[in-house]
Amino acid sequence: MVHEISSQILDITDIQELLHSNVKLALSETATTKIKACREYLEQRLKDQKEPIYGINTGFGSLCNVKISDEHLSKLQENLVMSHACGTGDRVPQEIVKLMLLLKVQSLSYGHSGIQLVTVQRLIDFYNHDILPVVFEQGSLGASGDLAPLAHLSLPLLGKGSVYYKGKEVSAAEVLAELDWQPIELKAKEGLALLNGTQFMSAYGVHMLLKSYKLSYFADFFAAISLEAFDGRLEPFNDLIHLIRPHNGQLKTAKRVQGFVEGSELISQEKKHVQDPYSFRCVPQVHGATKDTLAFIKKTFETEINSVTDNPNIFIAEDAIISGGNFHGQPLALALDYLAIAMAELGNISERRTFQLVSGLRDLPAFLVNNSGLNSGFMIPQYTAASIVSQNKQYATPASIDSIVSSNGQEDHVSMGANAATKAIKVVDNVERVLAIELLNASQALVFRAPLKSSEFIETYLQMYRAEVPFVDEDRELHIAISDTLSFMQNINVENEVLFD
Repeated sequence: MVHEISSQILDITDIQELLHSNVKLALSETATTKIKACREYLEQRLKDQKEPIYGINTGFGSLCNVKISDEHLSKLQENLVMSHACGTGDRVPQEIVKLMLLLKVQSLSYGHSGIQLVTVQRLIDFYNHDILPVVFEQGSLGASGDLAPLAHLSLPLLGKGSVYYKGKEVSAAEVLAELDWQPIELKAKEGLALLNGTQFMSAYGVHMLLKSYKLSYFADFFAAISLEAFDGRLEPFNDLIHLIRPHNGQLKTAKRVQGFVEGSELISQEKKHVQDPYSFRCVPQVHGATKDTLAFIKKTFETEINSVTDNPNIFIAEDAIISGGNFHGQPLALALDYLAIAMAELGNISERRTFQLVSGLRDLPAFLVNNSGLNSGFMIPQYTAASIVSQNKQYATPASIDSIVSSNGQEDHVSMGANAATKAIKVVDNVERVLAIELLNASQALVFRAPLKSSEFIETYLQMYRAEVPFVDEDRELHIAISDTLSFMQNINVENEVLFD
């Protein structure tokens, strides 16, 4: 199967399908024509125009007024890539690097970047052959694009840097030699087209969005299991309440939880209490607000990944080459900070439900274990969840409100969107762990409600779960149970129609 890169809109679900299949990339005829036409236009302009054009025959950043002679234009672009490849820190996960390749090709395919067709094709070859450049997390200010990460993404085009290939990290030169591929000789403007752009921030954002939508679904589901285990009331999920405050996410959450518990003996039994704590009663309002936030972030990133984000931009019909700032990551920085805050809240309220379940309330045993005292039971998983949600509060401090002057004052406001991305992913991964702890606790608590049963949907799910994570009769290493719960969650597929409805 082949996915054609074209001018058509690429959305989040398209990317999910690409990542979970063996689909190869290819340029559409339209994209090929646009790329070639733009390159031909640029080369003609260089022949005809004597005045300097930023980034094409000048230096970069604060060196923008330094004119470069024609015979050095190729060397200028090669130097740009090498000098900017100064990332450090941890290596970017390979699945995110693959996304970076896809999104860089998409952005270049619109024909406003002046890049050679052969250069774009080599990026596609890397994607199709799983040749993934080694990129580092630290180095981008999120304006002038993700310069350092994208320089590392581009180095292997020149036969430099390192790549992941066939399960090993090897030199790009070695892989090119094995495949009998010649290094790309960059022409005028190409280095800047490769390095300017927001594909590091965008790839992180898309990766996290796909995971966050799944975690949002799990948060609703595990809250429903916790509600059953806590002998909670269904009235707070009644449509009438939410129709008079009709936030989309709130309506969606209430309806989803109603569906999860439909047919439950537990939810329909007579209750001894009048109200539930907020962590149960306000699930539609809290989870719903995160859903609405995800919808905003999804719109932001789908706009970004279908945009041209390098500089300068070339407009053939208007006979214009314009230097602007589409590389500035402010829209993404704000969205990534918002993502971290919204997802942290799913973790916060999940930990509170776990706390309620282990507190010895509503005829549940203290810490959800028989012979408590001899057994500590589920005392400490709640500590772990509390530690994680506290860390998330620290990570949720916005990066987008920061800026540091760079390039001798030429680049005097930056987005810090890359930092927003690399800390937001920690929040999202942490929320997954907190939700795993809630599932572990809620499934344990539900056993103590026997012989009454939950809904068929919940009982069927827990039967599968119990095959992987057995009921805890007496103390054992709960780290293993948490780890096995995480693996179970990660191996569950949820249909796109459910996640993105």
